[in-house]
Amino acid sequence: MPQESLRAFIQRLEMPRYRANQIAEWLYRHHADSLDQMTNVSLTDRRRIAELAEVRVSSPTDCKVSADGTKKYAFTTDGGDVVESALIPEGERMTLCISSQVGCRVGCTFCATGAMRLRGNLSAGEILNQYRSIPEREHITNVVYMGMGEPLDNLNAVVDSVELLTSPHGYGLSNRRVTLSTVGKPAPLARLLKRCDVRLAVSLHTPFQQQRRELMPGTRGYDLNELVAMLRERAREDRRRVSFEYVMLHDINDSLSHADATAQLLSGMHTRVNLIPFHPWPGNDMQPSSPARIERFRAQLERHGLTATVRATRGLDIEAACGLLATRRPQTVQPQ
Repeated sequence: MPQESLRAFIQRLEMPRYRANQIAEWLYRHHADSLDQMTNVSLTDRRRIAELAEVRVSSPTDCKVSADGTKKYAFTTDGGDVVESALIPEGERMTLCISSQVGCRVGCTFCATGAMRLRGNLSAGEILNQYRSIPEREHITNVVYMGMGEPLDNLNAVVDSVELLTSPHGYGLSNRRVTLSTVGKPAPLARLLKRCDVRLAVSLHTPFQQQRRELMPGTRGYDLNELVAMLRERAREDRRRVSFEYVMLHDINDSLSHADATAQLLSGMHTRVNLIPFHPWPGNDMQPSSPARIERFRAQLERHGLTATVRATRGLDIEAACGLLATRRPQTVQPQ
C-alpha cells in the first residue's frame, strides 16, 4: 500500500495515525516479513490488522548466473504464472531490471516477451517483491522498469510501486535512480508524468510512424509526432534528458536514411539514443545488425548533433539480455 492508502486503512480500523508510520518503517526499513515482527505495534492491533491484511514476501523460485555476472531471477505470481527480472552489475553500479506484467500486449515483433502476449498484470506488491526479496537488495543502485511488460498498461500498480521505491516512507531510492521504459502512449504517459517523477526511456526503434506500427503493433492508433512533441515539452519544462531506445535490426531499421530521419525527428531535444543490438530467439527470423552497421548508424546520429551510445549486451548466455525475458516461449511468431 502506498502511504496514503496505508493511512486510510489504519483510519478505518480506528487506530492511531502513527500506526501507519510504524508499519511502513517495519516494512521498508527493517524488511519485516510478518506482522509478528512489528513489536512496537500492540498485539491487539496486530491481530486486527491480520484479519484484513498480510505481509507477503515471495522468494525467487530460480536464479541463473551469467558468465558476465548478470543474474536472472524468476518469481511465481499469485496467479501461478512466472515473471523474470535481471540484476546487472557493472563497476560500482548495480542495476535491477524489473517486470510490470506477465507477457506484454504491445507485441513488438523483435521481443520474446511480446511474443508471449499479455497473460496478466502484476500487483504493486509483486513488482516491489522483485526488489525486496533478492539478496543483493542493499547493493542496488538503479532500478529500471525494462523487464517484461509495458508499464503504462499497468499504470496504477506501477505508480504505487514507484512511490514506495522512492518515497521517504518507502525504500527511499532517489527518483534519479529509477527509469521507466515505455513505448510512450501519449494519454497514459501524461497521467504517469502527473503522478510520479521518474526518468524516461522511450522505445523508438524507427523514426517512421507506419513502420513503427508494424514493428510494434501495440502503437497502432498512436501518433509518433504527438509523442515526441509531448516529450520535447517535458524536456523544455524540467530540463531533464529523455532517452530513446533503438533496437538495431539488419536491413529493417539500420540504414543511414533511418539515422537521418531519427535525427530530424529528435532535433533540438536534450536527449540520448541508446542503440541496442538485437538478440535473436527461437521462432524469430530477424537478424541483428552487424557491429559495423551499428557503429555507422551511431556515427551518423552524432554527426547530426545527437548523443548516441551502444548498449553492451549482458546476460545473453542465460537469456537475460534485452528482449529475451520470456517465461513461455512460442516456437513460431504468432501472426499479428
